[in-house]
Amino acid sequence: MLKIETLLSGMLRRSVLVLAGVALPLALAQPELALAGAVPAKEADTQVRYRSASIDGIEIAYREAGSADAPTILLLHGFPTSSHMFRTLIPALAGRYRVIAPDYPGFGQSAAPERSEFKYTFDNFARLVDGLTEKLGVSRYALYVMDYGAPVGFRLAAKHPDRVTALIVQNGNAYTEGLQKFWEPIQKYWASGSQVDREAIRWLTSLKATKWQYTHGVPDASLVSPDTWTHDQALLDRPGNQEIQLDLFYDYQTNLPLYPGWQAYFRKHKPATLVIWGKNDEIFVAAGAAPYKRDLPHAEMHLLAAGHFALETHGPEIARLIRDFLGRKVAMEKAEK
Repeated sequence: MLKIETLLSGMLRRSVLVLAGVALPLALAQPELALAGAVPAKEADTQVRYRSASIDGIEIAYREAGSADAPTILLLHGFPTSSHMFRTLIPALAGRYRVIAPDYPGFGQSAAPERSEFKYTFDNFARLVDGLTEKLGVSRYALYVMDYGAPVGFRLAAKHPDRVTALIVQNGNAYTEGLQKFWEPIQKYWASGSQVDREAIRWLTSLKATKWQYTHGVPDASLVSPDTWTHDQALLDRPGNQEIQLDLFYDYQTNLPLYPGWQAYFRKHKPATLVIWGKNDEIFVAAGAAPYKRDLPHAEMHLLAAGHFALETHGPEIARLIRDFLGRKVAMEKAEK
């Protein structure tokens, strides 16, 4: 009997050593896991739900995953896509966070009211996303902003600075340095408001332009699924949607006068900030990334060999960066409280 007990005791010690040998390197390799105190659920265990809510009479679709009790991440998409752009990122984050990704009106699965009934502006988009967070009872959130998501998200941050736990900026502009050659015909339209200049940028809603947004500046185009541009284009080709998008191109000019206010928000409130930028992007060029360090000197900056939609080619790397960043910042915020 004693020999059996000794044998079992030895086996138990060896098992503990083996487990420790696995856990310690894992914690060293992924420090955010050690800070969180647990390994997040596997992606395969994460169920994404597709919901909608009526906000001011407009049906807003959104994707949601993760525990309702977990810290929230609000994912705000760009043009010409929707929450579809986050289809792989959501499961990668939902093991530890409540992830919410809405579609703006006229995008994705949200309602697309007639232009005579609803004004397609960034002010209205921010108001509706704000209303969605309140309806869902979300009073604190990290913001992931990309492309159009930046002017939507920064409006929310400036309005509710105490609600923002962190900023994750991916090719989302808040500085004039980020607007270069690509914007010249759009700026011409801003200046004139003419139908001629409106028609001159209609090509931005074409299949050629949509595919270009996904593939330009991408070192290995085989990493980009054709489903991306075909999915987005099918929605752009809905009757009346091109006019919605052209209205938004015109309204984008309302964001530039807000840049100084957003920059003042950065300096005053000093949100923990992670900047991830596809450095080959010609829409929001890499020069628009560096100025964040001017107002947020402690921002963490990563320039990737990617184009505009960096998630398509660098999704796993971006997910790791976010998990590490938020793991440290959320833990720090809890400790300060």
